Amino acid sequence: MEDNATYHISSLFLVGIPGLQKFHCWIGIPVCFLFIVTLLGNSIIIVTIKVEPSLHQPMYFFLSMLAANDMALACSTAPKMLAIFWFDAHWIDFDVCLVQMYFIHTLCIIESALLVAMAFDRYVAICIPMHYTTILTTSMVIKMGLVSISRAIVMVLPGPFLIKSLPYYTKYIINHAYCEHMAVVKLASADTSINRVYGISVALSVMIVDLGLISTSYIKILQAVFCLSSQNARSKALGTCASHVCTILVSYTPALFSFLTHRIGKKVPPSVHIIFASIYLLVPPTVNPLVYGVKTKQIRDRVVGLFFPNKKISEK
Repeated sequence: MEDNATYHISSLFLVGIPGLQKFHCWIGIPVCFLFIVTLLGNSIIIVTIKVEPSLHQPMYFFLSMLAANDMALACSTAPKMLAIFWFDAHWIDFDVCLVQMYFIHTLCIIESALLVAMAFDRYVAICIPMHYTTILTTSMVIKMGLVSISRAIVMVLPGPFLIKSLPYYTKYIINHAYCEHMAVVKLASADTSINRVYGISVALSVMIVDLGLISTSYIKILQAVFCLSSQNARSKALGTCASHVCTILVSYTPALFSFLTHRIGKKVPPSVHIIFASIYLLVPPTVNPLVYGVKTKQIRDRVVGLFFPNKKISEK
């Protein structure tokens, strides 16, 4: 066959979790559970915020965006993972793989940007509360959401085109449960230095910039909180940040671990890499609505009211 005919293989084979193939059927159970809870929990959050007028505030608008993004992220990964684990549907079209890769990385960057926006919301609410309504107007919230989406689209867009420019002759097996950028790049039969530099540059720039902005916001918040004379006021101010801090920890901890072990953990088994990469995508979207549902009284009371309309809601 001519080189032109074999320049791009048409399909790729997703292994799933290397070394644990015989347990795929069982692994699919928690994946399915996380997927269902993600869709259900985030749907409840969005509906609750929509129908409850007291929740029509910037903080909850950002939370709605986060919930929608989490649902999209789960839908971009879990169905194919379940198809692999339960139905041995390992093959995926090359272009479909690139589309999945694009959406996964784009949605992850949007998620990070929304966490920055929510940190800024808490900064304004605690440090300059008198200007909260004038700074975080509805139009400003929409603009911040659009900027988050635009940044992600622009940053990830070169990835699929750079991959399409590479020759793929014989390698077609991806030791992963979904199409991840570097996993696809490693299959190429050419120098991939540009792709590697691009991938790590995007990942580092997002983490450094976003974590830097979040850290700056919380340093300012802590400075403002500890200047308050009342212990009750300090506790109340910090309490409004509890849900967001939990979300940050749940989102970034597995991401950082996955990022570091993938690049410096040479002796870490491939199955561990894949499990943590999957946790990074599946667990935060599941946990976020639970955290906000438990920690945020307005949401908790409204959800209780939706499911148990005759139950007296606690004022505590």
